[in-house]
Order: sequence, then C-alpha cells, then structure tokens
Amino acid sequence: MRLPALLCVLLCLAAAPGPVAGADRSCADLRQFYTGKGFTLVGVPQTEISGEHLTMCPQGPTCCTSTMEGNLANVSSRETEGLIREAGRSLQASFNALHRSFDTYFTELHGRSERSLQKVLSPLGTLYSQNTRLYGDLYADLRQYYRGSALNLDETLSDFWSRLLELTFKSSAPTDVILSEDYLECVAKQQETLRPFGDIPRDMKAKVTRAFVTARSFVQALIISGEVVRKVSQVPLSSECVRALMKLVYCPHCHGLASVKPCSNYCSNVMKGCLANQADLDPEWQNLIDTMIQVAASFSTEPSLDVVLSSIPARIYEAVHYQQENIDTITAKVYQTCGAPGEPGTGSPNLHEPSRKSSSLTASEYKPSPTDELRLGMQVSDLSSNLREMRQYWIQVPIALCSKMAVGSAGQDKCWNGISKARYLPEVMGDGLANQINNPEVELDITKPDMTIRQQIMQLKITSNRLKNALEGNDVDFQDASDDNSGSGSGMCVSGQCRRSTTGSYADHPPNNNPVTGATMCQTRLSSQLLLLSLIVLLLQR
Repeated sequence: MRLPALLCVLLCLAAAPGPVAGADRSCADLRQFYTGKGFTLVGVPQTEISGEHLTMCPQGPTCCTSTMEGNLANVSSRETEGLIREAGRSLQASFNALHRSFDTYFTELHGRSERSLQKVLSPLGTLYSQNTRLYGDLYADLRQYYRGSALNLDETLSDFWSRLLELTFKSSAPTDVILSEDYLECVAKQQETLRPFGDIPRDMKAKVTRAFVTARSFVQALIISGEVVRKVSQVPLSSECVRALMKLVYCPHCHGLASVKPCSNYCSNVMKGCLANQADLDPEWQNLIDTMIQVAASFSTEPSLDVVLSSIPARIYEAVHYQQENIDTITAKVYQTCGAPGEPGTGSPNLHEPSRKSSSLTASEYKPSPTDELRLGMQVSDLSSNLREMRQYWIQVPIALCSKMAVGSAGQDKCWNGISKARYLPEVMGDGLANQINNPEVELDITKPDMTIRQQIMQLKITSNRLKNALEGNDVDFQDASDDNSGSGSGMCVSGQCRRSTTGSYADHPPNNNPVTGATMCQTRLSSQLLLLSLIVLLLQR
C-alpha cells in the first residue's frame, strides 16, 4: 500500500501547476545597477515583467519599465558624449603642446637674433648707437606680426629700409647742412628706386616674409585645429542616436544579459551612424594635417628658419656697409631727384667712416651651429610625427569608442547583437553621412547634415588654403570665419600687445592683415557672402 500512496503523491505534485519559465526571475542585479547610476528604486520591479511597453529595447520579459528605459537612454547618451569630449580634449591638449613647443622655439630664436644686434652692428659706430630704436622697432614689429597683429609685413619691412636710408643719409651730411623733414622724406622715398643698400633689402624681405608668414600661419593653424576639435566634440547626439545607444549599451541589462558585451560590428554600425557627420570632416582634416606637415618641413629647407632669423643683424650690417662704399653715387642720385639740401652748404655729404672689425660677421658667412641645426631638426621631426598621428582622428573615433564597449574578436558568436546573445550578421557601414543610408541601427536623414560641423569643414578648407599660400610666401588673413563669438578661443594677440592692430583683441584667431577701412569692411562682408555661398554649394553637392 505504501508504493501506490507514494506514486499518488508524486503524480499529484507533477500535475500541480508550476511557475512559467522566467516569469519570476529576480531583478536584484538590475536594481543594484540602476541605483548605482544614481536613480531610486521607486517603481523598479522585483521580478521580470512583460516587455510590451519597451520602445528602444526588444520587447519581451524585462526588468525595465518605460521610465527606466528613458532614464538609462539619457545615461548612455551622456556617457558617450562624455567619451567623445574626453577624446576631443586629449587631441586639443596635443595641439596645445605642439603650439607651446613651436612658439617657445620660435620666440627664443627671435629673441636670440635681437640680442645679437649690438655684437653684429657695433662696427657701424654711431649709425648703430644713435639708432638702436629703429632696429629695436623692427624686431618689435616682427614679433607683433607673428603674434597676430594687423601689420602689413611688406610695408613694415619697406618702412624700415626707408627710415634707415633717411637716418644714414642724415648722418652723412656735413654738420653745416640742415636737412628739412620734407627733404628727408624725399630721400626716404628713393629707397626702392635708388637701391642704396643693393639687393639686400629685396632678398632679406623675401626670406624674412616667407619665414614669418609660414611661422605665423603654422601656429594659427594649430590653434584653429584645436578649436575645430573643441566645437565638433561638443555637438550633441541626435535623438535617433540616443535610441541606438540605449539598445547597444543598456538593453542587455534590462533583459538579464548584463555580462554580455555588444558585438564589435554592431557597435561599429551604431557609432558610425552616431558620428557620421563628424566623419565627414576627414577629407579636409587630412588635407589640413598634410599641409601643416609640409609647412613644418619648410622650416628646415634652405635657407632654414634659424638661418633667416639669426642673420637679420648681419644683413643689416651688409646693407649699411654697401651704402657706405657707394655713398658718393647714391648722394648724387638723391640730389638729382630731391635737389641739393637748402641750408647753408651745398657740398656733397661725406660719411664719417665707422671703425671696422675685420672679423665682423656677414650674412653670407653665417652658418648655424651644429646644436642649432640639431634642435631645428628635432623640432620639425616632432611636429611632423605628432601631426601624422592625428591624421585619421575623425574616422578612428568610432573604433576607439567600440574598443571600450564591444567584445573582442574571440567572442563574436556570444555577444549582444541588439536582440539576443548571438552573432551580429549585418555588414558594417562605411564612414561619413552618405554611407549611412542603409545603416540598420541608426536612422539618419542624409539630406540634413549638421550645420555646425559643415561650418567647421569650411573652416578646415579655408585654413588649408591659407597655409598653401603661406608656403608660397604670400601673406595671409587669419580672421575667424566661424560664427562663434564666445571669446573662448586662444588667439595669440593679447590686449595691449598688438599695438598696431586696428581691430582690437580677438577671440579665436587674429584679425585681418590690413588696417580696417571702409573698403576692407566691404571686402569682409563680401567674403562672408562668398563663404555662405560656398557652403550652400557644398551642401547641394552632397
């Protein structure tokens, strides 16, 4: 009798209704995770509930309510935007480091050249000692130009040689001859036509202009590049991207798969969709980086940057020495053009010969020391190598983000594919907005690009063109072409230092390279209109 009774009990137990598989699964892990994100447990289920209410995660048994799904979506968005900004800050720091390194090198080179003035020009005697302000003003103007002042470099150098001619001619005149201001002004105007200093002013102008234009354009390109990174890194993610990120990052938690990482290809499609506009920077970004590398390489091309700057005093000495040796011919030509000085004598000026040193340095003899050559070589090499590492930044951001989120190559069969723990089958999309038309994870309207990013693409194009002009020795205008007037940029010309600037201090980048007049203001408005037209054409082409 015992056996039938036992069987009866077992049969009854077997026939009794049991729990549905997964219906009472505990949500303890998710509750702990959810509070760890800063939320309260109000409304959080103790066990799984039906998931028909889910709009971002796959529907099915879940531990997430609609409110929880929305909260976690916002968290995933903030965290991803934080990672993008962090990557941007890292790149900005790299640009800032390159800027500090080159700026330190260039300003030290400039200062060393200025400090050598007395040593090199002392053989000129009173022509040096009585005119130190003229030479000092030249270096001050060159420094302010490099810092972003609105100086016309060509006019600055021409003015220097004209003033030097005026002073040397005045010093050569007999003591009983009075040279009026009008007469001296006439003398100064003969600098270009009489060539009293030979070919040295023309040769020096070409080399100094090229050196300072490329140096200034290079440091400004570093600043602009960092600003582009800052602005683009702050562009908020779209609502479609927020939904896709929630599904990628936190839907596994809602479905009890917290330990399962996303498939790498799945993550790539989400990130390429979210950062499609940013990836469109890549062509112009690489073009700018390549041009900056070319400019950096030009610093060591003969005549190298250190040779040009360090030989300025020697070139001035050569020029004045040339004038001394040809003073009679020069004076005769001045008399033909400006007439004889008025009071009271009319004798030809007789320049007081300064004491000369047979060992005085001349520009043709100047050679940089091995240490100077080595330092310049290291500077160019460091700039080039660091810039190359930044070259593919915008298409590497999705890869970098997924390397932190997604599973490695060995786990592609047991990863979160957006629906379950299995292999992700769709193909990976290409880079850029146009390639996202069939992205299965992020819905994008490829006809509506982000305008902030389009403006920065145009800024990159403009900066590249300026650098290419600088490589040709053409002076460049670095007025900011963006619409950001927040004053948060890092322009080099600080208040009170750019003494010839007629536009005041500036935020992101230096002002126009010419004084602002009615004509140039009109040109600025025209340039803005052309920029807008170019932007519209660019958008229509896409």
